[in-house]
Amino acid sequence: MEFVEDVAALEALYGMPGEASLIKVAPQMTPMYRAWIMASRFCVLSTVGPEGTDGSPRGDVGPVVRELDPGTLAMPDWRGNNRMDSLRNIVADGRVSLIFMVPGSNNVVRVNGTARVSVDTELVGSFEQDGRNPRSVIVIRIAEIYSQCARALIRSETWAGKDESAGLPSVGDMLAEAKDGFDGAGYDANWGARAVDTMW
Repeated sequence: MEFVEDVAALEALYGMPGEASLIKVAPQMTPMYRAWIMASRFCVLSTVGPEGTDGSPRGDVGPVVRELDPGTLAMPDWRGNNRMDSLRNIVADGRVSLIFMVPGSNNVVRVNGTARVSVDTELVGSFEQDGRNPRSVIVIRIAEIYSQCARALIRSETWAGKDESAGLPSVGDMLAEAKDGFDGAGYDANWGARAVDTMW
């Protein structure tokens, strides 16, 4: 198997980016990027740490992040699996990337920057939902923000409205595969009610 070993070889293979790819990068929120990100209820948060990388889906009932100022975003850390992979990485190495999506749009907006985990009482309390607060808030300092071309979502027909999940293993199936004797069917049967009760 042949691999590309240096950046010069990579640039020779792909060529240089076009003008639109270069001029779209902004160092902070702009009116257009603000409108787009505030419409996004879902993003993927990518982090890096001593034990490797992590990509974590993040979603909310409204905007998945809040703008604190044009260079700073805040993301509540709502309940999940309590592994804290992203949070561990951020505490060790603050570099983060986020990909924001909006249902129906084949474009995405990307943010690269650095993050810290805040437990500031006022900030955490400002995200209250149904009487519950996140345990912490991820505060992201923007280094660059830019749009991504639509080809990936067009090729994958992500928003085509097709349900392609039939026949896929459930999470219970995966857990039962991971540990002999685990009650995967019971896990799946109880998941819906547990999710409703622990959403926030």
